[in-house]
Amino acid sequence: MAEITIRKRPRTEAVVTQRKFFKKTARGKVIKVLRERYLRDDVACGIHSCGLCAHEADVLLPSSGSLHHASFGDGHFVLPDTNVFLSQMDLMESPLFSPPIILLQTVMEEVRHRSLPLYNRLKALVKSDDKKIWTFYNEYRSETAVIREEGESPNDRNDRGIRKATAWYNDHISLARPPVRGQARPPLPTVVLLTDDVANRQKGEREGLTCMSVRRYVEGLPESSQLLDLLAAAGSDSIEPTQAVAARQALYPDYLPTATLLAGIKSGQLHQGHFNANAYNYLEGSVSVPAFEKPVLLIGREHMNRAVQGDIVAVEVFDEKDWKAPADEVVDQEATLKNDDADDSEEEGEDDEALAERKVLQTELAKQTSTTKQPTGRVVGIVKRNWRSYVCHIDSTSLTSTNPTSLSQQTVFATPVSRLLPRIRLRTRQAPALIGQKILVTIDRWERTSRYPEGHFVRALGKVQSKEAEQESLLLEFDVPYRPFGKAILDCLPPEGDRWVVPPKSATDPNWRDREDLRDLIICSIDPPGCQDIDDALHARRLPNGNIEAGVHIADVSHFVHPDTPMDHEAAARGTTVYLVDKRIDMLPALLGTNLCSLRPHVERLAFSVIWELSPEAEIVNVRFTKSVIASKSAFTYEEAQIRKDDPKLTDELTESIRLLNDLARKLKAGRMAAGALNLASPEVKIQLDSSESSDPIDVEQKELRETNSLVEEFMLLANISVARQIQETFPQTAVLRRHLPPPKTNFEKLQDILKKRRGMTLDVSSSGALAASLDVCVDPNEPAFNTLVRIMATRCMLSAEYFCSGSVARDTFGHYGLASPIYTHFTSPIRRYADVLAHRQLAAAIGYTPLHASLHSKSHVERVLEVVNKRHRMAQMASRASVEFYVGLALKARSEKETVIEDAFVIRTFRNGLGVFVSRLGIEGLVTFKCEIQFDADNYVITIPSGGQDVSIAVFDKVKVMIEVEQDKNTQRGRVVMSLSHPIDSRGM
Repeated sequence: MAEITIRKRPRTEAVVTQRKFFKKTARGKVIKVLRERYLRDDVACGIHSCGLCAHEADVLLPSSGSLHHASFGDGHFVLPDTNVFLSQMDLMESPLFSPPIILLQTVMEEVRHRSLPLYNRLKALVKSDDKKIWTFYNEYRSETAVIREEGESPNDRNDRGIRKATAWYNDHISLARPPVRGQARPPLPTVVLLTDDVANRQKGEREGLTCMSVRRYVEGLPESSQLLDLLAAAGSDSIEPTQAVAARQALYPDYLPTATLLAGIKSGQLHQGHFNANAYNYLEGSVSVPAFEKPVLLIGREHMNRAVQGDIVAVEVFDEKDWKAPADEVVDQEATLKNDDADDSEEEGEDDEALAERKVLQTELAKQTSTTKQPTGRVVGIVKRNWRSYVCHIDSTSLTSTNPTSLSQQTVFATPVSRLLPRIRLRTRQAPALIGQKILVTIDRWERTSRYPEGHFVRALGKVQSKEAEQESLLLEFDVPYRPFGKAILDCLPPEGDRWVVPPKSATDPNWRDREDLRDLIICSIDPPGCQDIDDALHARRLPNGNIEAGVHIADVSHFVHPDTPMDHEAAARGTTVYLVDKRIDMLPALLGTNLCSLRPHVERLAFSVIWELSPEAEIVNVRFTKSVIASKSAFTYEEAQIRKDDPKLTDELTESIRLLNDLARKLKAGRMAAGALNLASPEVKIQLDSSESSDPIDVEQKELRETNSLVEEFMLLANISVARQIQETFPQTAVLRRHLPPPKTNFEKLQDILKKRRGMTLDVSSSGALAASLDVCVDPNEPAFNTLVRIMATRCMLSAEYFCSGSVARDTFGHYGLASPIYTHFTSPIRRYADVLAHRQLAAAIGYTPLHASLHSKSHVERVLEVVNKRHRMAQMASRASVEFYVGLALKARSEKETVIEDAFVIRTFRNGLGVFVSRLGIEGLVTFKCEIQFDADNYVITIPSGGQDVSIAVFDKVKVMIEVEQDKNTQRGRVVMSLSHPIDSRGM
């Protein structure tokens, strides 16, 4: 028998291999956590041809490192510390920055703890094909592992670990390449510690390491002139100024310390919410907080205190005697600050621009007559910044030199596309070359001594108004992921590719397990023209007992997209397919979306079916859910299905099925409306393109809604409601549902007041049913479009619908206000919505088809995923609208070159110096502004314009004619629609 010896490890070793830290639980209890780590001496260095390490990885660092640096002729590797990735990620991601990088485990973990978005970017960087990055697990290599010493901070411990790993690498390279007797020792590459921490650099240099700041390192690279622009603006290293100087320099109040902010929010003295800038007045913003029905108003730069659109801020609310009403004047930043200077905008003192802004505010306050005051306050701190890269263009008037060959650094203004954002100061050597281009700019800091935030140039997108640059800028503006699907994602697709088919029916084939064979049913799909990603198909047939069987069949995406795979992670990150006028950004690879999952006609496809037995009055007798195999008999457009339904000569099974579905849909809709569902409206238009190959718009027309649109909508709603009930019953804590909260009654106050004063109509908002009934009687017999306009305005008073996890909110808040349904989800579009994929997985588990993946049993996981999906859904909607607006502008520009464009419009808002109008035929809003003095009756929503001795009064809901022109927008640099009145008065020149 073999002898076994048990050896006890020395205590000194345990100190190195054990990691101890303290953790605070959700209940506030502090516990000590002790973790054992196993140290090894075989963690590879990652350098090619290293004789001391065994490498099995595909990606290795070149043996000589990089030779492209002025200071390191013998080659070098770069080892960045944590702060380099936290502050200079744009540089690290640039294709021009390509030295071999050693990424330490310590750095990875610290980035993960400090910023999850940057950690995700770092992970993507490591996987990037055009970067040479080796992740070295220094915490598990015996020679590089460090323990925290007595009195040492976690940050100092990590810095020491990074220096120790740098020293080890230099020693390791030297040992791996020993001198050969009789030969001169070959030059060795250097491992350079890249850090902007002065103290860390000094300690490293004392230890004999080669250390450099990021700026100094970049200055030695061949592409330094371009890469220097990517560097984030550094924080101030200067000595703290005296109180007198600081008081003179400060343009904004200092933020309260974080601990004070959190204590104030907890005690209710301060309030937390998202900052929203005012699109009509750049000197005004608001923050919605739970404590007040109306948002907290912020008036003036000082009270907005460097908050940027989307930031989570802490606000202090003033005493009620100091509350104000929102401004009723359009205040344009370009006009007010036209003489601002980028170089001077951070200097102290009262300059012309500050005085101009103060004058605007004082004039506005003096003119205010409105009694509708609301909570007013100021920002006292930032809880969480929402800064990201923004699409901008260089303001040509801010350049000091326009010489295209000049490489001198200039401070210039970058004007964001979004009017909700402030101008950004940046220093660049490329300013003359960037004029007339769309560029990407990141905000780095906003000091209290600077009127504007400071940022750095990331990259150029292309020439202004070129379709490619506009399309990319639009996607970036709304944070839409549009990168091509990577190899790991594409490897998740069926290996047969587009040759994949449903296999022949067999009891042993896993594809047919527990699936119903519905291939003989008369099933068809009804979609918009040109639809390739067909999610849904329908059927209906009469049963012998007099009832009707109706079925909705949805693409079985979850058969191909399995949980916790690269494709699943990518779909979760994208959240939704984004539809632009001439392009679609898919959530899933095209092989699935437009082929294998798409329910195309005359092809067998896997589906998830919801099948009801309905009475002739469309009441549900029973419902069942099943995985199935179907073969759609036809794919109709809405128009084709309508023509077929209406043709009395057609009596085939397919046509009768459509008629049966339509009859049931009418009864289902009547039932919904009787229950209080809202029939709202949105200004939807269709862009007519020149041809399928061309993306040149030739005309804009309103979308025509047919009975068949309603047919599909009613059955999709019914399927979503039925599935919601089933998954919530089975998984009461983690069901993926969708809700639409009732809007606060205060949201409707303005619309109610306008309707009462201008038309003598009453809007009852006590319930969705009362609101629906009120909207039905808001009719002008002389103007059919009036009711649609009121519905559009009512829609804007609503809250947005959102996805949520059933265990995260109270049961009485599950309802969908607009649909008047107590419970709802999204199930019917899994090709283009990730929430639907999750609902499919939960339904499959609910009917016992497959067990539910562990992640969908976790409430916290479902909450995190749905937070991303909600954001992506909102951004996709905004991107789609912006795409339509861009193409409407192009179509109008082409039309205005041939003729004067005059359209009917409704007045929807009055200002002290203008009108807001809505052109229903084009689905667009515009501003008509007046430079002359006009009379403004804020209480009755009327303006009076002097015209040749005769005054002309215009009020909200009045119908006017507007002349439409297209000029270059100073913010977006796209064609901007400019409107002026042509009737009842010609406002040009006024």
